[in-house]
Amino acid sequence: MRLANCYLCFFFLVLLVCQSNAADRPNVVIIFTDDQGYGDLACYGNKINKTPRLDQLAHEGTRFTSFYSQTVCGPSRSALLTGRQPIRSGGWSMPADELTFAELARDVGYQTACVGKWDVSNRKPIIERMPNSQGFDYYFGPLGANDGGKVDFHENNEVAGSTRDMGSLLSLYTDKSIRWLNDKRDPNKPFMLYLAHTMMHTIIGASERFRGTSAGDLYGDVVAEFDYETGRLLDELDRLGLRNNTIVIYTSDNGPWNQEKYTAKKKGHPEGAIFWGDSGPLRNGKGSCYEGGYRLPCIVRWPGKVPAGRESNAIFATIDFLPTFATLAGFAVPTDRHIDGIDQTDLLLGTREAGRDYFYFHGAGVRQGKWKYLKPEAQFYGYAVEDNRPKVEELYDLDTDLGEQQNLAEKFPEKVAELRALYEKLESIEGSYAPAAAQNIAGAR
Repeated sequence: MRLANCYLCFFFLVLLVCQSNAADRPNVVIIFTDDQGYGDLACYGNKINKTPRLDQLAHEGTRFTSFYSQTVCGPSRSALLTGRQPIRSGGWSMPADELTFAELARDVGYQTACVGKWDVSNRKPIIERMPNSQGFDYYFGPLGANDGGKVDFHENNEVAGSTRDMGSLLSLYTDKSIRWLNDKRDPNKPFMLYLAHTMMHTIIGASERFRGTSAGDLYGDVVAEFDYETGRLLDELDRLGLRNNTIVIYTSDNGPWNQEKYTAKKKGHPEGAIFWGDSGPLRNGKGSCYEGGYRLPCIVRWPGKVPAGRESNAIFATIDFLPTFATLAGFAVPTDRHIDGIDQTDLLLGTREAGRDYFYFHGAGVRQGKWKYLKPEAQFYGYAVEDNRPKVEELYDLDTDLGEQQNLAEKFPEKVAELRALYEKLESIEGSYAPAAAQNIAGAR
């Protein structure tokens, strides 16, 4: 009897400790938009679009100005979910044995939900590669993009209808997220909500409430509605008393689809729906190895923890979220595979100003500090090709030339050689090139 009582006491002690740790660990909300440019928001310099709620979010948190994702959508999502470069994590073809932050967080007591665009199961209902099998307790959204002007929904693993009304998606995804927070969330557990919007991808649309209301044509209408719907979700967090213990992260998957050579060829768009975002001072956009393809806005708010009203130019990336969440949520970073991300907790909390030493662009180049190197045959996706780009090594000082207009390679050959060596190391088997992952990607296309 005494032994049984000891076991019972131990059980309740463990339960008490777990509940205490759960109370201390933050909730996480990731708002991940699609093809939204660095310069789309007023707080990132846009003079036309009105984004008061996102501007307010930036005022309440930290605005990062050297934040990197990937240059196209599927790879950006596998990188975000796994903390691994897409050459490892598979991009659109992310294999079932990849570990996501949702799986790792759920193992230590988090509730998890994904609403919106998935895009890493080859846009097909492959059960073992869909959200419920990749760590998310709940899922609602399309498995792919809206290139054909239609999205097909799944709720968990079941088909859940479709729509061609692109103007309904922002409010629909927000409604689903709010409903999950109210009806499915366990208030005794911390949670992670990953909200991946379809807008601003391809055939854009705004609701009647916002259509024709901005000075930025239909794209500006969508930006305004996105800002409003984000504010609606933030208000619900406040109403539920979740504000102070919730990290809110806003960012995008890649730069805007703003190359006229490509967009002019797209058919089936409603009038005014050419999907041109704003790269601001950055060169080019989606699919490009220039800054307009990779560098995105990123705002992080955690009241009382992440400094408010702060701007940081530290190098930070989506691949860093998983190891950062590991520290904040209390799970272990996987040791059976290479994780490219680094723990950026101290950067977020303002106890360290420095970020990553470098960010690597597979097939293209590398940034280290203020310097960015591109190899002569830097890879572009077809719609981002610059026909007049000389096939030479490029070196840019991003502190003085953010628009990458002055190639300094001939002026600083030693720096070119140094960064070329770093890039080649990262492309090697010891670095960020993984032959098995590359074969998996090729085989799935």
